[in-house]
Amino acid sequence: MFPATYIAIYAIVWWVCLFIVLPFGARSQHEAGGEIVRGSEPGAPVMPMWGRRFLITTLLSVPVTALLLWAISAPWLQEYWS
Repeated sequence: MFPATYIAIYAIVWWVCLFIVLPFGARSQHEAGGEIVRGSEPGAPVMPMWGRRFLITTLLSVPVTALLLWAISAPWLQEYWS
C-alpha cells in the first residue's frame, strides 16, 4: 500500500474514534445545574475539554489503526482477496 493509503485509513479511524469519545464525560448546562446561557441550547456542554478529547482520540486511534492495517495485510486475509 502507498503511504497516502495509511494516512487516509488513520484519518478515517481517528474521526470514528472521536465520535466514540465525544459523549463520555460530557455534562450539559442542564445537567450541571448551573445557569443556562441565554440563547444557547440547554444540552450544550459546559466544558467540552477539546484538547483532552483530541488526545484520548489520538491514543485510541493509533492501536485501532495498527490492528486494522495488520488485519488488512495479514497473509490469511490476502488468501481470500486474491
